[in-house]
Amino acid sequence: MPYSIVEKSCLAENVVSLWIEAPQIVKKRKAGQFIILRPAEHSERIPLTIAGVRPQDGTLRLIVQTVGKTTRDLAALEPGEFVRDLAGPLGHPTPVKQYGTVACVGGGIGVAPLLPIAQAMKDAGNYVVSIIGARTKALLILEDDMRAVSDELLVTTDDGSYVRKGFVTDVLTERMARSPQIDFAVAIGPVPMMKAVAQVTRTANIPTIASLNTVMIDGTGMCGGCRVTVGSAVKYTCVDGPEFDAHQVDFDELQRRLGMYREHELHQLEACKIGLLNA
Repeated sequence: MPYSIVEKSCLAENVVSLWIEAPQIVKKRKAGQFIILRPAEHSERIPLTIAGVRPQDGTLRLIVQTVGKTTRDLAALEPGEFVRDLAGPLGHPTPVKQYGTVACVGGGIGVAPLLPIAQAMKDAGNYVVSIIGARTKALLILEDDMRAVSDELLVTTDDGSYVRKGFVTDVLTERMARSPQIDFAVAIGPVPMMKAVAQVTRTANIPTIASLNTVMIDGTGMCGGCRVTVGSAVKYTCVDGPEFDAHQVDFDELQRRLGMYREHELHQLEACKIGLLNA
């Protein structure tokens, strides 16, 4: 069945927010889960984390960064148009419970999947400290949304164009020196950022999870493209995750895996731009 787009907005350059009718998924979805989507009949299938839901009208929110042909096609759709296929919710939910003080750390587009987790942590009775960052002010997303679900919101930009200059790990380190002490952390963003967050929290023995959703491809565990090493075990992000103990993830291996298809992806995107691929 087609799924209607009811609302669309631009959050930053090449980043759009879509609200899509999917009442059955909305009923079952929990924070941290994702969907598999095809914009059109001949599109590839892509996984996207559910960034929010509105139970009152049965819509879910997807935040899409245009990095390839399929995401470009999806972001080009307008309210009243339809997504061809939508399957979910998939993946294990975030382990939400009352930890005490939870640091929710997000970088770049990673703030999108972080938003529903921060909301769930807040609803569970935690004191939520959200730390979000981007390379520059123009790329910062969901600041107001994150503020609404946080007890503290701390913002930084790599170039200092907004609030303060620095990385999210700089802010996290400073915040760890103040009360209330952080009892649990969630990190979502670029792999180097998540690795750095894990290094900071490891020294303080703060349990930390990281979402590895960016490495997912097929979403069913069949393709093997999202294999990661966690501790001494091989895991598949889409069926075993997408969240894992950040102190056990082999982030260097993960970074190499993310680069495996870059050349092919760039070729396909360039072909799309010059009209060599079917719409």
